[in-house]
Amino acid sequence: MTAIRQAELDALPVREALPGLVSALDGHGAAVLCAPPGTGKTTLVPLVLAGLVGGGPRRRVVVAEPRRIAARAAARRMAWLLGEQVGGSVGFTVRGERVAGPGTVVEVVTTGVLLQRLQRDQELAGVDVVILDECHERHLDADTVAAFLLDVRETLRPELRLVAASATTDAAGWARVLGHGRPGGAPVVTAAGVSYPVETVWAPPARPVRPPHGMRVDPAQLTHVASVVRRALAERSGDVLCFLPGVGELARVAGQLGGVDAEVLQIHGRAPAAVQDAALAPSAHRRVILATAVAESSLTVPGVRVVVDSGLAREPRVDHARGLGALATVRASRAAGRQRAGRAGREAPGAVYRCWSQAEDGRLPAFPSPEIRIADLAQFALQAACWGDPDAAGLALPDPPPAGAMAAAREVLVAVGAVTPDGRATPRGVGMSRLGLHPRLARALLDGAAAVGPRRAAELVALLSEEPPREYGDDLAAAWRRARAGGDAYATRWRAEATRLRRSGATPAGPSTPTPTVPEPEAAAPLPGLEAASRRAVGAPAPDLRASGAGGADGSAASATAAGAVSGDDVAAGLVAALAFPERVAKAKGEGAFLMASGTAAELGDGSRLRSAPWLAVAVADRGPHSASARVRLGAVLDEDTARAAAAHLLASGDEVRWEDGDVAARATHRLGAIALAVRPLKNPDPALVRAALLEGLRSDGLGLLRWTPDSRALRARLGFLHRTLGGAWPDVADDGGLLARADDWLEPELSRARRRADLARIDAGQALNRLLPWATGEAARLDELAPERIEVPSGSRIRVDYSAEHGQPVLAVKLQELFGLAETPRVAGVPVLVHLLSPAGRPAAVTADLASFWQGGYLAVRAELRGRYPKHPWPQDPATAEPTRHTNARLRR
Repeated sequence: MTAIRQAELDALPVREALPGLVSALDGHGAAVLCAPPGTGKTTLVPLVLAGLVGGGPRRRVVVAEPRRIAARAAARRMAWLLGEQVGGSVGFTVRGERVAGPGTVVEVVTTGVLLQRLQRDQELAGVDVVILDECHERHLDADTVAAFLLDVRETLRPELRLVAASATTDAAGWARVLGHGRPGGAPVVTAAGVSYPVETVWAPPARPVRPPHGMRVDPAQLTHVASVVRRALAERSGDVLCFLPGVGELARVAGQLGGVDAEVLQIHGRAPAAVQDAALAPSAHRRVILATAVAESSLTVPGVRVVVDSGLAREPRVDHARGLGALATVRASRAAGRQRAGRAGREAPGAVYRCWSQAEDGRLPAFPSPEIRIADLAQFALQAACWGDPDAAGLALPDPPPAGAMAAAREVLVAVGAVTPDGRATPRGVGMSRLGLHPRLARALLDGAAAVGPRRAAELVALLSEEPPREYGDDLAAAWRRARAGGDAYATRWRAEATRLRRSGATPAGPSTPTPTVPEPEAAAPLPGLEAASRRAVGAPAPDLRASGAGGADGSAASATAAGAVSGDDVAAGLVAALAFPERVAKAKGEGAFLMASGTAAELGDGSRLRSAPWLAVAVADRGPHSASARVRLGAVLDEDTARAAAAHLLASGDEVRWEDGDVAARATHRLGAIALAVRPLKNPDPALVRAALLEGLRSDGLGLLRWTPDSRALRARLGFLHRTLGGAWPDVADDGGLLARADDWLEPELSRARRRADLARIDAGQALNRLLPWATGEAARLDELAPERIEVPSGSRIRVDYSAEHGQPVLAVKLQELFGLAETPRVAGVPVLVHLLSPAGRPAAVTADLASFWQGGYLAVRAELRGRYPKHPWPQDPATAEPTRHTNARLRR
């Protein structure tokens, strides 16, 4: 054991704020600590509060970090400052790994581990202080842990002390949350940091790059980032820390940095511990450290003088393609940009190269979005239900969960048996919450273990929890075999996760302190209908890996699948995937084309060995914004019996009467979601269902399905005019939707008697519309008076009035000579008609709504133009006194 490194402890700037923090905790029990990066808030503060340094009383402290790499690094740093090894006074616990002993006083855990611990032991017995580090990142687990801890303080452990610590945070907001209703909230303690100036260099791409979409990043953007790293190496001294959104991008940029005069390291949450340790230790050689957001906070990377920021980040979203929470690539917030830039000024003056323009910077979001607003909430809803607050209404959360997302989460939890319809956790749900999995995958692990065995279920769920690399192919069973035989980084992580799941599925790991007994996950027997699949999955021999690999011996399983020669691996993979994603069991529609139970079409790539499968369990699929079908990225061969059993809650039988292909279709069906399993014609369908189908046909195909005579169309136009002009009791008949909403008022009894499209064509629309007239008030009798079908003109002709102009005046189209002697424009319902004056040949000659003015002016121009063309017709100089006629001069002289 080495002596405590007092000089290093004394050099940490946060020590100046410690008296204020201790006083705040003594007085209020909770406090917010704002301390810049590098001040020692993650390392010195826990040691002081635990009494390991500074001479204070001995307390047990739990530090919650958002990431595993940060938890390990913080524990190692604190142990080094104490001159000890990790596992002594300071230890850590992350998923799948615990290094702590009976003498551990400060334990660093991930927020996920702390959440599980709270569910087992709500009192958190033996713990005196909890520090929530990097709370500004607003991870859902951290927000949930904070809410649970405040509930514990309020009801069980008022002496439990809470600290929310961050470099950049909404101090007032967290003070309000931790104050939990107390006037002024919790105290805010601020520590000054020692920071060096950081020069900003704007380095946007020379040519525009495509914005990120889903997980995709434009390769041109990554090429540009690599070029900026090379530029930074040439222009600056010291190590370069480059921020990228994900592991895939780290690998691509690393591949483009070949030949640089520096060691290239990649640091991310999945990196081996040796790589993480190398990045976090001083080096005699110049380095380029490519990192995800894990290096934004909590970690100090020694030797860094330059930061290259891609400007991209990953935020959680609901992945509708998988039914799980997923990460999406987004523009990083300005707060994240400040955190990243600060890494260059930890030890000396530095520089940050930002791979975007200064103008763009002002348009970036100020802070990252809280996960609770944007993420899939199924796991959160299960945690809240297990806590005893299904709606999370009583939890002191910084932001409330969106109601729609909680409702969607509730549906998933009910379907997998985790909660009752009113949201209360079932014993099965309590056990599922302890597995550290999305509830869908927890269901697949538990029920799959009963069907195919714990080892196989755990291995398949591990594949589903972290999607295999694309080079593993789209066949889940083949990817499973490749992972078992592989030695790549993914296979290594997969084996570790499969081992964890196998152990936790059988006996979930308990906390380090005594806890009350809680129910184990229920998975006593295979689901009804899965017995045959279970026997095939367990009893069939494993395929020859040399022949199958990522596919069959010939790269296709079409013949094997068609012949029924499906391996036990195929059956097990299909069964477990279907248990996880029952809405995406899919039936073949043709070569490579499928229909999922959710109603979405899906298709496989040309080279897929799954193309001839009769059924498919779709584990991963994506759908472009303009694509009619989803592309299957990962799936497994399935059979109908297994599909029925896995998605039993989607089975439904009943009569279906709908408008389909232009007519009424009536049949008795048995369905698995949108997939028709059995169909037969229905001879005597329910008349109410037929009527509803006919109405749907009228909505989709229009009222033109009825019989519309010229008189019917004219009546509709007249009624439309009166509604626009007089309103009142005159009905609105212009909109098809409005008319269909009143179908009972005008289409009965004919509609209820109809059985098919041909019957609609026999309904006289005009006679039906007459039922809408205001008969009760007597106004209907004035229809011909207010909106006459025809107007008699001076020649004696009765001319039809056109009311069809939707917003214009009624139109009277009449030969000019028939209006001689008519001084005033005719009116209908007080509205002057628009007179279309026609030539003797019936062609338009003039349009007017003011006949008196036309006779005085416009007529002379029309007369001059037309009398030479039509000399046989009268063209008097004074039309006001001329005899109206529809005949020629010769006819008039007889």
